[in-house]
Amino acid sequence: AIDVINGASDWVYEEEFRLTKAFDWSPDGEKIAFLKFNESAVKEFTMQSFKGDLYPENITFKYPKVGEKNATVEVFVYDIKSAKTIEIEIEIETGPEVYIPRILWTKDDNTLCIFKLNRHQNELELLLADAETGKTKTLLKEKNKYYISLHDNLSFLEDGNYFLWTSEEDGFNHIYFYDLVGMVKKQITKGDFDVTDFYGFDEKKGLVYFQAAIDSPMERHIYSADLNSGIPKKITPFKGTNSAQFSSTFEYFVNTHSTANSPPTFTVFNQNGEKIRVIEDNRGVQQLQKDYAVQPVEFFSFTTTEGVQLNGWQIKPPDFDSLGQYPVFMYVYGGPGSQEVLDQYGSQNYWWFQLLAQKGYIVACVDNRGTGGRGEAFKKMTYLQLGKYETIDQVEAAKYLASLPYTDTNRIGIFGWSYGGYLSLLSLLKGADIFKSAIAVAPVSNWKWYDTVYTERYMRTLEENPEGYNDNAPINFVDKLKGNLLLIHGMGDDNVHFQNTVELTEALIRADKQFETYFYPNRDHSIYGANARHHLYVKMTNFLLENL
Repeated sequence: AIDVINGASDWVYEEEFRLTKAFDWSPDGEKIAFLKFNESAVKEFTMQSFKGDLYPENITFKYPKVGEKNATVEVFVYDIKSAKTIEIEIEIETGPEVYIPRILWTKDDNTLCIFKLNRHQNELELLLADAETGKTKTLLKEKNKYYISLHDNLSFLEDGNYFLWTSEEDGFNHIYFYDLVGMVKKQITKGDFDVTDFYGFDEKKGLVYFQAAIDSPMERHIYSADLNSGIPKKITPFKGTNSAQFSSTFEYFVNTHSTANSPPTFTVFNQNGEKIRVIEDNRGVQQLQKDYAVQPVEFFSFTTTEGVQLNGWQIKPPDFDSLGQYPVFMYVYGGPGSQEVLDQYGSQNYWWFQLLAQKGYIVACVDNRGTGGRGEAFKKMTYLQLGKYETIDQVEAAKYLASLPYTDTNRIGIFGWSYGGYLSLLSLLKGADIFKSAIAVAPVSNWKWYDTVYTERYMRTLEENPEGYNDNAPINFVDKLKGNLLLIHGMGDDNVHFQNTVELTEALIRADKQFETYFYPNRDHSIYGANARHHLYVKMTNFLLENL
C-alpha cells in the first residue's frame, strides 16, 4: 500500500471532513499549498470481493478505528518560479495528534490560512502562514465544551483586513465579522435561530447572504443582512425549503425550492428577491403525483414525558378513516445535526413510503434530540452518549403515535439505514414492548468498530468513555429482542463495515434469538447496482407485509 499521499486526502478525511481536494492555488497562481498524508502508522482493513473467480480478491485499505493511529498530516507550499517547497511550521501544543481539515489562501498571494483541530475536535485554531518562510501566527482560537462543527464559512474581504466566519459560540450558529488580528468587530446575525448556510459577502453593497431557519426549524429561507444593522431581510417568497446558488457578483441567484408535498422548482431571482424566470418547474413530477394519487405529508409535534417538544411528519393511507386501526411504520435517521422533519420534498424513500401508505400503513418520522435546526443545546446534548436520548425519543414517538385513536398499538415498526439502522436496532431492543418489527440496513452495532474522526468527535475514545460506548451498543442488548428483525448489510461496505452485522449476528445466535438477515455481496454502504436496490426494497416491503 502507498503510505504517502500528496494533495489528496486519506479515507477518513474524505468521508468525515468532506475533503477531497487537499491543495489550493494562491490567488496569483504562482504557489500551490498542499497537504501531505503519511499513513504508515494507520492500520488496514480488508474486505473480500467475490467476482466468480476461483479465489476472492482481498481489498485492503487504511481505516483508522476508534482510538487507533491516524495519518500524520503536514502542510507544504510549492513556489513555481523558484521551484522550492516550503514546509509550514505547525506548533502542536494541543496534544500529539491534530487534524488539518482545511487550507485556503487569503486575498494575499503570500498568506495561507490553515485550520488546526485537536483530536477531540473541541479546539480549533485558524493559523496564518507566511508562504515564503513557513512561519505561522494564530488568527483565531475557538473552544467548545462539546465539539466544534467544522464548516467552510470563512470569507476574507478584498482589502485583506477583515474576514467573515460562522460560529455556535452563543448557542446558535451565527455570522461574525472579524479583523485580521482575530478580534470580533461585530456579531452580524443574532437570535434563537441557526444560520444553516453562508453564501458570501457582497462588498460593494455591504450585504451578507445566507440561509437560515428563522421562521421555523422545519423551513429554510434565503436572507440578506447589511453589516451595520444585521437585520435579516428575507428574499425568498415561498414557504418550505429554499437554497441558493449566487452569481459571482451577487446580483442574481438560482433558488431551489420545494415543500414536503411539491417537488423542487428552480427559479432565477435578482438580489432583491424579484423573480426573473423559472428554469424548471417539475410539472411532470407534479402530474405523476396526481396520477398516482399520492397522500400529503402532514406535520405534527408533541411533548414527551421529559417535557421535550419533538417535530414529526406522517403520511396516512388513502381513504383514511379516523375510526379505523392502522399499523404504523416509522422511519428514522436521527444522527448528529441531521434533519428528516423538514418542509422539503422527500428523499428517494418518498415513493416507497407512498406505496406503503397505499398498502394501509401510516408512515411517520420524528426528529429526536441530537438533530439539527434547533440550536446547539438540542443538537449536542447527545455528546458522549450517542444513542441514549435518540432511542428514548424514538420510543416516546412510538408511544405517542400508539396513543392516537386510529393506530393499532400492536403493530408499530421502525426502519433506518446507517445511523438510522443503529437507532432502529436500539429502538427494537430497548423498546421491545412497543415495537413489533424493525428493519436495520447497514447499522453500526458498536461504535468501537467505526472510524476515529466521526466517532471520537461525539464519543471520545472507548478508553476515555467506556460507559458511553457500552450503554448504547445494540450488540449488548440482544437478549431483549422480542419482535421481528430484518438485518441487512453490504459485504463491500467500506464505511460501516460488514463486521458490525457479523458481530451482531453472532451475539443474536448466542442469545438464541431468531431474526432474518440479507447480505449483498460486493455492495457498499449504499447497496445499489446490478438490481440490488430493487431487490432490497422488494424484500423490505414483503417483510413488512408479513411482519407488521
